[in-house]
Amino acid sequence: MRYFSLGQQKLLIALALFIFALLYLKFYFHRSLPPEETYQEVVVEILGEVQNPGVYIFKNPPTLQEVIKKAGGMKENAPLDHTSLAAILETGTQITISKEIQHPTFSQEPRSPSPFSKTPTPPPFSKGGHGGIIQNVIKIKLSRMEANKLLALSIPLDLNRVSVEDLCLIPGIGESLAREIVTYRERRKGFRSVGELKNVKGIGGKKWIEFKKFFVVRSY
Repeated sequence: MRYFSLGQQKLLIALALFIFALLYLKFYFHRSLPPEETYQEVVVEILGEVQNPGVYIFKNPPTLQEVIKKAGGMKENAPLDHTSLAAILETGTQITISKEIQHPTFSQEPRSPSPFSKTPTPPPFSKGGHGGIIQNVIKIKLSRMEANKLLALSIPLDLNRVSVEDLCLIPGIGESLAREIVTYRERRKGFRSVGELKNVKGIGGKKWIEFKKFFVVRSY
C-alpha cells in the first residue's frame, strides 16, 4: 500500500479545494446570471400621414400608438377615427394613415315667406361659406404588407388571402400551380392548415416540404 508524504497530501488537499471552488463558482454564477433575452421579432410597415413612413422592427408586438411614435408621430394634429391606439399589432401588418376633409352637415329649418314679399327669405349667412367649420379627419387602415415585402422579410404568406400573382413570387411555383392552389382554396372554402397543400394537384410530399415555410393559415 502506497502512502503519500505530508507535502503530497497538502498538494492533493489544495487541488481538491481548488476544484471544489471552481465547481461552486460555476454553479453560483450560472444561477445568478439573468437568462438570455428572448423575443419574437415583429415587423410593421406604416405609410401616409406620419413624419417618417417606412418599415419598423419591434422586439415585441407593438400597439398602434407605439408604431406611430416610432415613425416620428403624425404630420399634423387631427382627430383620429374609432381605431383604437391601444390595438396590438402582429408581424406583417401594414398601417395606412390618410387625411380626409370632412364637411359638417346642417339641417336648415324652413322659414315662412315674408308677408310683404312673394320671394322666400334667403337662408342666413353662414360663416365660412359652407354652413360650418371644415375639419381634417385622420383615417387609419390596417391591412397586410405586400407579398414581396413579406417574403423578403421571411414572413409567411396567408394561404387564405394570397393571390395568384403573389404565389408566383415563390420559387418553384408557376402560374399553373398557383391557379391550382387558388382553385383548391375556393372549392374547399379555405385552407384549414398548411398541410392541406399536399392535397393540391401538382404538389407532393417533396414539394410540400419546400413550400411549407412560405405559408401560414391565419384565423380572423
